[in-house]
Amino acid sequence: MQTTPETRARMSKQKSHNTDVEMALRRALHAAGLRYRVHRRPLKKVRREADVLFGPAKVAVFVDGCFWHGCPEHATWPKNNADFWRTKIEGNRLRDRNTDELLTSAGWLAVRVWEHEDPIEAATRVQRLVMARRTKVPKGASP
Repeated sequence: MQTTPETRARMSKQKSHNTDVEMALRRALHAAGLRYRVHRRPLKKVRREADVLFGPAKVAVFVDGCFWHGCPEHATWPKNNADFWRTKIEGNRLRDRNTDELLTSAGWLAVRVWEHEDPIEAATRVQRLVMARRTKVPKGASP
């Protein structure tokens, strides 16, 4: 089954960058005093961008949409063109897990924030993780 022109038009209007949820999270992080980069690749050789990146702390934040990333709480599975959408969303989930594994093996921390999360609570969680990684004493160094 092919996607209808109406569906294709509606989906093409979905923002992938600077969504309302992402902007709310960034405002909360900024208000907390954190500075960051946006839409950057944590690993130059891997073509995947983090929505918010804390380079020195090696924390990459991804804001995931409930539909596109198959949220365990809010995912919906379309009835029209069901096989296509199941494959697409499961592929996104697989890519997300792979991204997290690649980052972890390179010393990064991947943080996933769902679009339904409260941005202030998510920002507080991210802030704690960033601060904890900034204050770690390197092995062999004296405190």
